[in-house]
Amino acid sequence: MNTTPSKPSSTSTCGCTNACASSILDSSQALPQSEIAGVPVFRIPTMDCASEEGEIRHAVANIPGVRSLQFQLAARTLSIDAEAESLPLVLAAIRKAGFKPAPLSSNAPDSGAHGHDHGHEAHDHDHNDASFPSGIQKYALALALAVGAESIAFFAPDTRIFQGLGMVLSVGAIALAGFSTYVKGLAALRNFRLNINALMTVAVTGAFLIGQWPEAAMVMALFAIAEMIEARAVDRARGAIKSLLDLTPETAEIRQSDGSWQIVPVSGVVLDAVVRIKPGARIPVDGVIAIGNTSVDQASVTGESIPVDKAPGDAVFAGTINATATIEVRVTALPSNSVLSRIIHAVEQAQGSRAPTQQFVDKFAAIYTPAVFVLALGVAIFTPWLMDWTWAQAIYKALVLLVIACPCALVISTPVTVVSGLAAAARRGILIKGGVHLEGARKIKVVALDKTGTITEGKPVLVDSEFVTSDVPEWQVLRWAAGLSAHSDHPVSKAIAKSLDPGNSVLQDFKVVAGRGVEALVDGQMLILGNHRLIEDRKLCSSSIEARLAEHEALGRTVTMLASQTQVLAIFAVADTIKETSREALAQLHALGVTSVMLTGDNEATANTIAKQAGIDDARGNLLPEDKLTAIEELQKRYGLTAMTGDGINDAPALARSDIGFAMGVAGTDTAMEAADVVIMNDDLRRIPETIVLSRKTQAILWQNITLALGIKAVFLVLALFNGASMWMAVFADMGASLLVVFNGLRLLRVNLDEKTI
Repeated sequence: MNTTPSKPSSTSTCGCTNACASSILDSSQALPQSEIAGVPVFRIPTMDCASEEGEIRHAVANIPGVRSLQFQLAARTLSIDAEAESLPLVLAAIRKAGFKPAPLSSNAPDSGAHGHDHGHEAHDHDHNDASFPSGIQKYALALALAVGAESIAFFAPDTRIFQGLGMVLSVGAIALAGFSTYVKGLAALRNFRLNINALMTVAVTGAFLIGQWPEAAMVMALFAIAEMIEARAVDRARGAIKSLLDLTPETAEIRQSDGSWQIVPVSGVVLDAVVRIKPGARIPVDGVIAIGNTSVDQASVTGESIPVDKAPGDAVFAGTINATATIEVRVTALPSNSVLSRIIHAVEQAQGSRAPTQQFVDKFAAIYTPAVFVLALGVAIFTPWLMDWTWAQAIYKALVLLVIACPCALVISTPVTVVSGLAAAARRGILIKGGVHLEGARKIKVVALDKTGTITEGKPVLVDSEFVTSDVPEWQVLRWAAGLSAHSDHPVSKAIAKSLDPGNSVLQDFKVVAGRGVEALVDGQMLILGNHRLIEDRKLCSSSIEARLAEHEALGRTVTMLASQTQVLAIFAVADTIKETSREALAQLHALGVTSVMLTGDNEATANTIAKQAGIDDARGNLLPEDKLTAIEELQKRYGLTAMTGDGINDAPALARSDIGFAMGVAGTDTAMEAADVVIMNDDLRRIPETIVLSRKTQAILWQNITLALGIKAVFLVLALFNGASMWMAVFADMGASLLVVFNGLRLLRVNLDEKTI
């Protein structure tokens, strides 16, 4: 399994504004980029796609003293690790390539800004001149001028005065709507880049030169308005991620050394500080409750729809809502390292990885655009001889083909869909570390699951008490068992003590019998509380006791017995209970055609019992970490794409070896979550079938978008060659297709993952 994001391809030919894979999350909405000490960070507003990354790398390739370039395409930032004398040369080369790097970090030359400011100081709106209200007013005026020019050409007499007036109106429309397009288009042409700005620059200029200035004006106005609408549509995907960041309050109420309370910026909160949160307020930091009992709405982090009761010692997360009572929380993580911050950062990083479909589309677009450009050139040069067209007709058709050649709709069809899928998953408490895993989940054939903490609660509880003798009252037996178990640190004894009332028993001469149990003088009587081996050592076991033990062990229970010096008094059965959601999750996996296998270190009897109760297809017990690794490899050969689900350090090798690893986010260790490809923030196994359903729906929408984009292109390509399409119709077709695929991809933000069908 490859957990490293695939290297972005530098072959994409898209130059569309606001619409590419890596531009979905604006840096003004992203987390501050972490920096290597002394490495300056720059914001490059027009660095949208992997193609721009490739151009920048090419521009600085021959400059000595450049150690490394670190691109954060999702945030449109670039860290430049270079010698001090080389940095000005690097920046000059980047500007010459048509980009405008602006200092973002305090390490950047001539920067008075800091990375924590989210890049507002460097954020220009080169991408969307369509900022409201000036943008819409400007484009509305440009469209009005273009309509005027078209009306004059259609209705007015063909005189010099009206021709001149039409030309003036056309020039005004092009200047208002197309200035930024021309600037970027000319820069692209100088660098031999065939992006949308270059194609529109050539098409509009060509149309104007052959006397089609009203159409040139209409094309540029329609293009600008369509770009503006597209930018607003894509902002919805950005907003889906930004809404997570907005969940964290900007201030926190901190207890001072003199006991008073002071409101301070969240960025100034330090570890171990005590924060007071009132009912109805959002929790500003990650921490542990020190004082107070409340319920917390954790839907923003874990996807749980029902508030969770919290008491002193329980963890709370930044961005969640304190529902019922005032609490005091001790800070356990800096704001920049909160669970919510890590979720946002992980989604941001995930956008930088290129999903398989996106890589395919980029490669296809790299061939498609030059091919249509060559076709347009061939139409302009050869059709006057081959098809008896006039030169003006041939050139006009070639220009229409150039507009159709824009790959925007095709290239944008995948990233908007993938990012919408990632955002939809994050809202449900499913953290997917890249589009490759979002796409790959639909192919899962078998899911391997750890038992403890994954299928079960991971916390043993007392499930049965059985009294063996009637010589002692039951209440007395229970009180003795509670007293002995309360003094033991063993998890099984703790489970017994938690369920029983210790009363006022007096213990003397308390002793731990290593690996077997405990003994003490209780109320003047020597008692033992221990396992089967301790009872046998004291020669207190019998055939009837053995039979009772066998029944409990067959149910996957751990048995502890209370005994006097002469007889067994009671049998206590402790078990790690199955989570309420596990059975439902496994039934959903079966409905999706996915096989389930449990891999556990517990004995075979316990494994088989839990598997039967949970509805698991296959169970394998007595497995060490290396055995789980071997089991994953065997499942991959037998079934195909295999997922592993776990929460412990011992699960990390299997998580890493599996095709897709799912880690439990609450109970899971950092090692397991690092090795996994998907983190389930609330430890609810139902999120696994939801991920598979989301993956299948994402794939369906991806291919819908690709079919739409290519189908519309193909239709208008034929129409253009046979006198059925004009330039402005081609713009409608191109930008209409872009809008269709954007809105279709955004449907994933509203997808219902409770429907386990596709």
